[in-house]
Amino acid sequence: MHRALSTLVVYSLLSTPLFAATKEDTTSPALVPVETYPNASAPMPRFSVDASWPSLPDTWLLGQVSGLSIDKYDHVWILQRPNSLGKFDTGLAATPKTALCCEPAPHVIRFTPQGKVATAWGGASHAPTIDGVNQWPVNVHGLYVDPNDSVWIAGNGEDDHVVANFSFDGTFIKQFGERGKTAGNADKATLGNPSDVFYDPNADEVVISDGYINARMVSFNTNDKKAAHIWGAYGNKPTGPTRAGAFDQSQAAQPQAQGVDVENPLFGNIVHCVNQASDGLIYVCDRRNNRVQIFKREKNGDVAFEHNLEVAGATGGVGSATDVAFSPDETYLYVADMMNGRIWIYERESLTLLGSIGRNGRYPGQFTWLHSIDTDSDGNLYTTEVNTGRRVQKLVFEGIK
Repeated sequence: MHRALSTLVVYSLLSTPLFAATKEDTTSPALVPVETYPNASAPMPRFSVDASWPSLPDTWLLGQVSGLSIDKYDHVWILQRPNSLGKFDTGLAATPKTALCCEPAPHVIRFTPQGKVATAWGGASHAPTIDGVNQWPVNVHGLYVDPNDSVWIAGNGEDDHVVANFSFDGTFIKQFGERGKTAGNADKATLGNPSDVFYDPNADEVVISDGYINARMVSFNTNDKKAAHIWGAYGNKPTGPTRAGAFDQSQAAQPQAQGVDVENPLFGNIVHCVNQASDGLIYVCDRRNNRVQIFKREKNGDVAFEHNLEVAGATGGVGSATDVAFSPDETYLYVADMMNGRIWIYERESLTLLGSIGRNGRYPGQFTWLHSIDTDSDGNLYTTEVNTGRRVQKLVFEGIK
C-alpha cells in the first residue's frame, strides 16, 4: 500500500459520534429495477438497486471486495483487497505520480446507512508480529462484525492461517490460529486458510468456516486457543483431503478432484461461508458442491446436521453457494450464487425456493463474481464482488409482492 495510506489508522469523515446512525442530507436514491425471477405464484421479497450508493473519497479506488457485514447500528462494513489493484489503477499513489487518480482505499471501510465513509483502516500496522511474522493476512477474505462491537477478519492467501479480532477503530484484540502454521483438518490449535467467521453469543464461541486449505468447520471458545468443536459435511469427522500448497485465485474455477456432488459425504475444497440464525441453525456454504449444509446448535452446545440444501446443483465453474443472509425477521433465506450471478430466495423454515434476483453483468443489480451478502434492519440487501467486479451494491427492499 502507498506510504500515505500505510500510516492511516482511522479515517473519519463524520463529525457525529462513532456509532450513531444519523440522518444526512443526501440526494435522492437512483433506483434501478433488479431482474427478478419468481419461481411460483407465492409472494417474495422484491428489490431495486440504489445506484448512487455508496460515496467514496474522490481519489479512493476499491479492489476486490471480499467481506461484508452489517453491524447493530446498521452501518455497513466491507473488507477489500488493495493488493488486487494494478499499477494502472493507482497512478496517484505511484512515485512519481503517473496519473491524476487513483489510490487504493484502506482494507476495512465502515459506511453509514446513507453510504458515507465513517472510518477506514487496515494493514500490517494493525496486527502483531509473532516470531518475525506479521499476522495481517496477505489476502483478506471474510469479515464479521459481532454484537460486542468488534471486527473479525479471515485470510486465504499464502500462509494466511489466521482469524484476527479488532476493535472498531482497528486496535488488535486477539486471534485464533497463526500465519504460517497449519496442521490439517483434525488439529485443534491451527487453521488452514479460513474463509468466514461468526460469533455465537449464546455459546460464546467463534465459529469459523476453515475452508481453503482445510475443509471443515471449527469453533473456539473466545477465551481458549483450542477448538471446542470440529466437524465436516453432515456433521461427521472431517476426513477429506486438505489442499496441497498455497491457494491462489486461479484455482477457484479448477474442477475439484472429487467432482461436483450435492450429496457428497465430504465438504468440497472451498468451504466458503458461515452464518447463524437466532434459532441456532448454522448455515455453511459448500461452494464447490453447490449446496448449503445446515446444522443445529444443541442445548449442550454440540452441533448436529439438519438439512442439505442444493443450490443450482448443475452449476460448474466457480460453483454456486458463496454466502447466506436472512431477512430481518428471518422468514427468508438469501443465498448468493457466484457463478450464476444470482441471489436465490427461500422461505427459511420450509426451504421452499421462491425465486431469484440478479444476473451476471456489470450494471446495477448485476454481479461479477458475487461474493458476500448481508441485510440491514430495514431488509435492504448489500452485496460485494471479487475478481473484476470490485464493488459493493445496495439493493433497496421494496416489500413482499
